Parts: sequence; C-alpha cells; structure tokens
Amino acid sequence: MATIRFGEWQMERAFQTALWLLQPEVVFILGDIFDEGKWSSSQAWADDVVRFQKMFRHPPHVQLKVVAGNHDIGFHYQMDTYRIKRFEKVFNPERLFSWKGINFVMVNSVALEGDGCNICSEAEAELMEISHKLNCSREVNGLIPDQKQRSSHCENTQLQLASAPVLLQHFPLYRRSDANCSGEDAAPPEERSIPFKERYDVLSQEASQKLLWWLQPRLVLSGHTHSACEMLHGAGIPELSVPSFSWRNRNNPSFIMGSMTPTKYALAKCYLPQEDTVLITYCGAAGFLVVIMLVDLGLLASPFLLGCKLLRKFKTV
Repeated sequence: MATIRFGEWQMERAFQTALWLLQPEVVFILGDIFDEGKWSSSQAWADDVVRFQKMFRHPPHVQLKVVAGNHDIGFHYQMDTYRIKRFEKVFNPERLFSWKGINFVMVNSVALEGDGCNICSEAEAELMEISHKLNCSREVNGLIPDQKQRSSHCENTQLQLASAPVLLQHFPLYRRSDANCSGEDAAPPEERSIPFKERYDVLSQEASQKLLWWLQPRLVLSGHTHSACEMLHGAGIPELSVPSFSWRNRNNPSFIMGSMTPTKYALAKCYLPQEDTVLITYCGAAGFLVVIMLVDLGLLASPFLLGCKLLRKFKTV
C-alpha cells in the first residue's frame, strides 16, 4: 500500500507541475488509469475514481480525455458491458473528438479481439461509422481524387473537418517485438527481442490493418508496454508508444507534449525526475538534518568545532 501511495503522490505532483508549466489545452491519458479496475467492487471503484480525480484535477478550460485499458475494464475475456459502462459513466464515451480543426479518434482497443462478440461488433461498427464520416469529409473537401461533390452515401452524414485523424489507443498496433526500438526509455536490451503476443501485448495484425485502412491516421499514439518505441506502419504512418507516467512501472517515467494543427504536428518527450535520484536526494537531506539536530543538542560535535580542537592541539604540541 505504501508503494501505491508513493506512486500516486509522484503522479499527482508530476501532473500538477506539468499543467502549471506547460498550460496544455487538451490532455490524453492512454489507459490503465486504475490498477484493479477490472475486478473492483462498486465501492472500490468509487474510491479509485475519487483518488484519480484528486490526482489529475485540472482547470475547467483544460480538456481531459481517457481511453480504456486492460486494467480499467479487463482483457477481452474479462471485460463485460457492466465494466465498460461503468468506465464510460466517468469518462466520456465519445470516440471522435474534434478540437480546433484536429480530429482525434479514441479507440477501445481491448474490444478489437475480432471474434465477433457483441462488444467487439459494436466497437467495430462505431469505428466504421467514424471512418464513413471522415471519408465523406475528405470527399466534400476534394481530398479524394475524382470526387467533386458529396456522393449519395454521404448526403445525410454530419461532416467533420477534413483533417487526417490522430489515433489514440491503449494497445499498440501489431509489431513482432521491440527489437527495433531504441532510446533510454525503451525496453531493456535483454527484453527487446522477446516476441509479442497478439491480442495481449499488441493488437492482432488483422485489427491493426483495419484501423489503418478505415481511419487513415496521420499519427498513432499508444501505451500498454510501459516502454517507448517509434514505428512506421503501412505507407509511412508513424506510431509512438508512450512510456509509463508512474514510478511503479519504470525508474524514468515521461510523457509526450504535442503541438498540433489540422495538417502538421510536433512532438517532444518530457522526462520526469528519476525515482532513485529523488530518493537519494531525500535520504541525503534527511541525514543532513539529523546531523544538524544532533549538533544543536550537543550530542554530536560539529566538524568545525572538532577541526578547531585538533588544530589547537597540534599547535600546542
């Protein structure tokens, strides 16, 4: 429990400091905001929500968007309608979010199992509807060749701004392993060549291809692995797996700061203080204070007085 509370303190201080320094307009959290959401009782869930809202409190003008992770609603074999609805009651269930001409698609990647279950079928139907909206917007704005006007299948469609979306999800798109990932916050070298398991570590190849084909994103942001990785998919679509934000999962947590327009984006990685550095600093400061207190109480001679006595004795001799 002490480890959990210490991790929560770290995340709260890091988040509040980042809000104050960087002044973001929108914040996205890529899942696993709860540790035991997949099997929490109603009371435990309510308590966790209160703790989350305290840690990640923000001004009304800041948009906070959260996608579901396996620790929030369970893996595919654990999730059910109750867990999903419970999550969506706290966090807006919208899948397509537009902000200043930029389209963001937030995917429940846990539901992309591809086995035809009711939850999976509903998730795919939602994504196909979003794909339809985005494609119709491209048609009307002349971004699809030979389409000068709205075709019949787009007549009753509510159009979005014709901006290629940013895809946000918990599970990464399919990749064989982290063998091609590098950097100080990538997985440890001895773990990078371990093959990933589809539908557990990453999405299946089929689900990944569907997302890229349906949505044609310009950028994919994912989480889950707790380590950083940059990949290119299909016709050069970049994916960035964002490392963990918590000391519980890695010594050097970080987050991504992005500046976006409808056609361009720039990303920067912001590192948080390392856990061992903070602990060493605190322990050193505590030890220093103890020494000062002992000196003040006369229980320990100060180094200065001890040095003077030794120097006086040396002169006498």
